[in-house]
Amino acid sequence: MPGLVRRPLVIWLLAALAVPVLLTAVLIPARAGTTEDDLRERTTAALKARGIETGGVDFDGRNARVTVPSGVDPAVVREVVTGVDGVRSVELVNGQAAGATPTPAPTSSSTPAQSDVPAFEVGRTDRSIRVQAPVRSQAVKDAIAAEVDQVLGEDREYDDRTTIDAANGLADASTVSALLRALAIGGGDASVRYDGETVTLSGQVPDQATKATIGRAAAAAVPGAVIADELALPAPPKTAVSEPCRTFPTRLAEFSRQYPINFLSGTSIVNDASKPSVVKAAAVLKSCTTVRVEVAGHTDDLGSPATSLPLSERRAAALKAELVRLGVSANRILAHGYGEAFPIASNATGAGRIANRRAEIRVVQGN
Repeated sequence: MPGLVRRPLVIWLLAALAVPVLLTAVLIPARAGTTEDDLRERTTAALKARGIETGGVDFDGRNARVTVPSGVDPAVVREVVTGVDGVRSVELVNGQAAGATPTPAPTSSSTPAQSDVPAFEVGRTDRSIRVQAPVRSQAVKDAIAAEVDQVLGEDREYDDRTTIDAANGLADASTVSALLRALAIGGGDASVRYDGETVTLSGQVPDQATKATIGRAAAAAVPGAVIADELALPAPPKTAVSEPCRTFPTRLAEFSRQYPINFLSGTSIVNDASKPSVVKAAAVLKSCTTVRVEVAGHTDDLGSPATSLPLSERRAAALKAELVRLGVSANRILAHGYGEAFPIASNATGAGRIANRRAEIRVVQGN
């Protein structure tokens, strides 16, 4: 009896797993066929719009195979088909007499190999866009000119240095069109040059994103070529230093000599004679709000080193708190205690000990 219960359960589980598999097998070919039919219709329509009639338009996924009618420039056919949205690659075949097997056209490669790309240069200045390259036909020359018209802008001229070389020229405009669009971003001089082995990028670009865009376009134009990226980014603007900030270190040092800040013995309380100095110190610090400073606390030698260090730290913290209360940003002030390690007078006299019970304000190095 247990076996009779389990067997139907297993059968139902297998059926549940099989249904998605069968649906996938049915739907994927249908979707692929729909995509191919759509690409075929739009590609045929695009060719007819250019006056090209051909019954040989086929698709394998998004990869096109197009028969080039007799007397039609293959470069023009390639340009039209690659411009159809969704087409991944294009293979061209020569048209033959009825019943004959088509043969690949000379320009059938969807992406030119590095050795098939002749030397070229695409550049821009603030006043012009320059293209210097051999092309295989007038159609390719015109296609490049049309691309330039779209990216020129009102203030630039087209410096056309393209020449027709039916044997060795560029087969279509795609090699330079991406470079034209990338170089059109920003101002200043920039260029892309290919010498048969190395693509050299030089000149100025406005930002890192444009630099990366031009680099990717150059690598796609000549697959396998060495990319020498010499594009320069603009130098960061220098921040103008105000007169109060330029003279701040000198003024602070002079303040410290003229207006000492001293404390009552054994405490972190500023003595009465030094209270005006604290107010003046806050005014000096607020005259330049970008410079960071250190408040350094010190003691005389009446206490032990074990008590002197924490006392000096409390003095530094107390002066920082008072400066903040008077309007100085706390983020600008570091407070450190140094105990009795750095006296500025003899601890053998009362006046010397008063001088050593102090806090000093100095510019933090590295501002």
